[in-house]
Amino acid sequence: MNITELLADLQVQYDRTATRAGELRDRIEHLTSALAETEARLTNLATTRKIIAELAPARDDTEPPETNSAYQAIVNAFNQHPDQEFRARDLHELLHMPTDEAAVNVTRARLGRLLRQGFLTQPGRGRYQKRT
Repeated sequence: MNITELLADLQVQYDRTATRAGELRDRIEHLTSALAETEARLTNLATTRKIIAELAPARDDTEPPETNSAYQAIVNAFNQHPDQEFRARDLHELLHMPTDEAAVNVTRARLGRLLRQGFLTQPGRGRYQKRT
């Protein structure tokens, strides 16, 4: 390779690198703009959350959530009748809970969790009993 070819090759490499640098500058400019917009959105969201939290009435956290009280009612029923087998619908009737299919299905899921946690046994399909 002679000097002329070497200089031509260097010029090609320089042109490619200059083009790449220009593309990177354009991307940096675009990303800088997108970052500024995103940071402004974050600031607006934080301000909105703060204002809503200040305006929202204070919650009374002394009362347990509904799911905890439902679990407690189920556990209490099994504790009061440790030798009795229950179906989900039987528990609803005993506890005066709604007996519609959706509500009973939620209780079935709760019973399944209590079974997996070892609190209950399943002596038959759909039947649950307190583990002794």
